[in-house]
Amino acid sequence: MDTNQRQIALSVLEALREDLTYAHLNNGSRVVDVADLRQYIYEQMGRIRTNALVLDGLYGNDNGHGQCSSKSNGHNGKAQS
Repeated sequence: MDTNQRQIALSVLEALREDLTYAHLNNGSRVVDVADLRQYIYEQMGRIRTNALVLDGLYGNDNGHGQCSSKSNGHNGKAQS
């Protein structure tokens, strides 16, 4: 794991730790065990995906950096030699 990946992982875990202080599942119950934590993470991932789809619908696939987000994996569609 390189330094950037480590920093991203730490940021995600710190944010999750803070979120869990006030976390509630969609059904209103608190996160009290591992099964609830898994459900909470699943629900948050669903929210992120939904928001991404809404933003893509509003603004198109342009990620705001002059590059289509579907081509942001570093490949230009040409075969490499």
